[in-house]
Amino acid sequence: MKKVLHKADSRGFANHSWLQANHSFSFAGYYNPEKIHFGALRVLNDDIIAPKMGFGTHPHDNMEIITIPLKGVLKHRDNMHQDWQQLLPEEVQVMSAGTGVQHSEINGSMEDHLSLFQIWVIPNKQNVTPRYDQKSFTLEDRKNKLQTLVTSIDEDFEGSLKIHQDAIISRIDLDEANAINYKLKSKNHGVYIMNIFGNVTIENETLETRDALGISETDSFSIHASTNSSLLFIEVPMI
Repeated sequence: MKKVLHKADSRGFANHSWLQANHSFSFAGYYNPEKIHFGALRVLNDDIIAPKMGFGTHPHDNMEIITIPLKGVLKHRDNMHQDWQQLLPEEVQVMSAGTGVQHSEINGSMEDHLSLFQIWVIPNKQNVTPRYDQKSFTLEDRKNKLQTLVTSIDEDFEGSLKIHQDAIISRIDLDEANAINYKLKSKNHGVYIMNIFGNVTIENETLETRDALGISETDSFSIHASTNSSLLFIEVPMI
């Protein structure tokens, strides 16, 4: 088993006044040669955006972009859909940039801050037709069990959003003293685990809120929750 531990306070941080951004991997003005990517996972940003503020229209291409709001209201618009799309907590958004898209993202609230994760996954197909999708997921379906959010567009998995990569993105909310066993898809996959909140132990590593652990070169591993905890799993090929 291979492990890489990223403590919350080791992440890159940028304070843009209207945006408080934590970067798990090198991004924008943050560069760490030891944190370029984890397999096909290229970006995991943990952002807090001030009311009414956001990112103006900007381009992307050949990247799979997944956005998970944790608190607040996200509004999204792109050149595939001219109307603003609203995204709430318990919803997930995917966008295949492919041959190129232009999009905007703003905090849809006039009063409350917006908290979200944005994930970039390197695709396994280049120059695909751009696409957008979003879906709501219930809290009940991840209570002490894995809830699958995103899978490969090439797989017939019901109920998940799709991206152009052999990846699995999932969540779980574990009650105190509960434990689960996570089984990886193949020996060529690794999983990056973000502890959204709580305290868990994974293979003798203790993760507190916003700590992360990358695991590869194993079939499975166990997770034990010391307190009520919420975890995000990003399983990707170790390219």
